[in-house]
Amino acid sequence: MKHTGTRKLVIAGGGTAGWMAAAALVSRLKPEYYEITVVESSHISTIGVGESVVPSVTGFIRDLGLDEQDFIEKTEATVKLGTMFRDWSDKGQSFFHPLGTLGCELEGNEFFQCWLKAKFEGDSTPLTDYSPAAVMAKSTISVFPSGLPSDSPLLTANPALHLDSSLMRQYLVKFAEERQVKIINSHIVNVNMRENGSIESLELNNRQTVQGDFFIDCSGFRGLLIDEALDSPFLDWKQFLPCDRVAAMQTAVNRTTRPYTISTARESGWAWSIPLRSRVSSGFVYSSSHCSDTRAEQILRETAVGEPLHDPQFIPLRTGMREQMWKKNCVALGLAGGFLEPLESANIHLVTHGVKLLMELFPGIFEDQQDWPTLAAEYNARMRSEYEEIRDFTILHYCTTSRVDSEFWRRCQSNPLPDSLVEKIELFRVRGVLRISDDSLFQKSSWQAVFTGMGVFPQAYHPLVDMADFGGIQKAMLNYRTQLEDAIESLPQTGNSAPSE
Repeated sequence: MKHTGTRKLVIAGGGTAGWMAAAALVSRLKPEYYEITVVESSHISTIGVGESVVPSVTGFIRDLGLDEQDFIEKTEATVKLGTMFRDWSDKGQSFFHPLGTLGCELEGNEFFQCWLKAKFEGDSTPLTDYSPAAVMAKSTISVFPSGLPSDSPLLTANPALHLDSSLMRQYLVKFAEERQVKIINSHIVNVNMRENGSIESLELNNRQTVQGDFFIDCSGFRGLLIDEALDSPFLDWKQFLPCDRVAAMQTAVNRTTRPYTISTARESGWAWSIPLRSRVSSGFVYSSSHCSDTRAEQILRETAVGEPLHDPQFIPLRTGMREQMWKKNCVALGLAGGFLEPLESANIHLVTHGVKLLMELFPGIFEDQQDWPTLAAEYNARMRSEYEEIRDFTILHYCTTSRVDSEFWRRCQSNPLPDSLVEKIELFRVRGVLRISDDSLFQKSSWQAVFTGMGVFPQAYHPLVDMADFGGIQKAMLNYRTQLEDAIESLPQTGNSAPSE
């Protein structure tokens, strides 16, 4: 393609999504080809309903070429090995969703199928006893060990982080500014359109007009560009996920942090607890049809540990996604593109996924734009697939509950389910089979941990397991647990709580 001069990329809105997009773009694009501008208003607050992230976010930082340890220090991050779910399957019942692998392949058989046969034959060992992350979380480590030998089973734990999202934003702003990203602190008052229906420019309240060739909408739930200007419909998933409101608060603590998030089911929603170095992020996600703000604040204060640093913040939530996240010359990221309640910490991942996919399908900002609709169609299809798989995984926690102690939980059992989730549940119940996209955030081990944690087990194991020497498989399973325990015992201990607390 012929280079036809510098093209203008405009990001509408800062926040986590806007600055992740700016950082990713400026790390790959040469300034003689592309000029990147972020338009954000200091008068518009950003929404952060949680600070627990998944491994793809640290992968995003590595892809920027940044020092991961420096990022951890600057964002006051702590290690996350998974999530402890309390009272979800029933009151008094808990399970752990670990990050990383569960067991290892045995004589050509999937580990889960071998574990399932052992269970049918009377072995009561929990599935997560074969998870490096879960076993590590039971210990007293507070940082993920470095310098592990190449054959250590702990290397497959795949940890993530608990971090301060405001510090993450500051970190990315600095990174982008140092690489000549232009920042305009102003409010967008109008969007000017071209005759072909694409966006031409943004009018600001400082009387400035910002021209652009391609725009990224990070304006939050409002969707200033993708919705108000381009009219991309929002696909509302409230019928599947009824929680539509959150109360959030930070508390001060002075203790060693645990290496996992806690999610506790309450009578009309669920409460989170995310440990950082100097504070704890607490929140209560609930259905406004089943809980008042007054009761939500009461639950939040009951759940939170430590001295509150401020009054609770109440935030409306809208679960769903845009029908088209890429329309004309605009891509929507973050809340402008879609939102899933933060039960499995997937929203920042969806930003990283959207940015990565945009870079893969990046439109050459040249005179000829005839290929853009093909690129946009592929982007929209793949983003929708990722959103829907994460949506289904989130719904799984609700629809498989045995709780009948409140109207909310009874409703969760009777809510309609997406056909894609119905198929997954039926397939798993028959023989523990799962059909998961290779690039989906939650792979088989995650689904297996949540299914079994919620008390859903297959009716039978795969018949090919009977073709193997099961005595040898049992010995291998015991040996794997021993290897995990030995590897844990060799690590420095620092006094954390175990996930069974």
